Amino acid sequence: MPPLGLGCAPLGNFHRTVGEEQARAVVDAALAEGLTYLDTAPHYGVGLSEERLGRALAGRDRGSYVISTKAGRRLRPLEPGEEPPDGEGFLDTPPRARVWDLSRDGIRATVEASLERLGTDRVEIVLLHDVENHVREVYETGFPALAELRAEGAVGAIGFGMNHSDHLARFVADLDVDVVLCAGRWTLLDHRAAFDLLPVCARRGTSVIVGGVYNSGLLADPRPGAEYDYRPVPPDVLARARRIQVVCEEFGVPLRAAALRFPFGHPAVASVVVGAATEAEVRDNARMFARPVPDALWRALVESGLLGEDLPLPAG
Repeated sequence: MPPLGLGCAPLGNFHRTVGEEQARAVVDAALAEGLTYLDTAPHYGVGLSEERLGRALAGRDRGSYVISTKAGRRLRPLEPGEEPPDGEGFLDTPPRARVWDLSRDGIRATVEASLERLGTDRVEIVLLHDVENHVREVYETGFPALAELRAEGAVGAIGFGMNHSDHLARFVADLDVDVVLCAGRWTLLDHRAAFDLLPVCARRGTSVIVGGVYNSGLLADPRPGAEYDYRPVPPDVLARARRIQVVCEEFGVPLRAAALRFPFGHPAVASVVVGAATEAEVRDNARMFARPVPDALWRALVESGLLGEDLPLPAG
């Protein structure tokens, strides 16, 4: 796993339309910059993200990149005359609908369809996606179905992806989970995972991928009107983000660079995945990740009361 990966939700037209050539350019730039871990899902654009990623990867050495996709939402074609369902933030999507299905057959069919859209015979990671409201099905059929595919060698590592660190912690404690993707709960602004998820992952040997490090864009550009966790940012959260930015500027470090580096303070974190809708965004993320962040910056954030003294912080 490279430490920085590409989140492929934007390839499914998340909140803005991305053309086919632009999507290909994003993937090409990511691989050129060393972002060889690529995270997608059937949910992203109702399959569009997986299809575009598959087309962009066609002809490349399969051993040169790592893919994670997700399960839990099975896709079906729309019936004749059926109105397209809510896009859930994704625009101009194919004529398909999402169906929650954590049955054994549903999980197997979902993974098989993902492989077809991706144009590959395997994926390295499959995660049960946003299943916090389907806990019974997770234990009874969903996770056992993934474990069965893992035992058969049809998939590599298995786990969960969501933005609820408490649910992730429960699943890791109870099940044989290889990896989790935790979005938005281990960032400069939200430290919840440090107190529930990360300790149990360290104890169980479960790897953590961190998503949402910019908290929907606020930590990329803390301005009035920015979003925080997909909603308008509250004034107190905006003020805190601005204070963090000021401290970063005192050390000559862009806020984005600190946001990308912060999660690696905990030893369970293996990778950070960040979305990009343009080639320029990919290259900016790679450039920010390469920026050195002095240890003194983290100490200054603690002394300013912006980070807790009990949080694990990056070093070196």
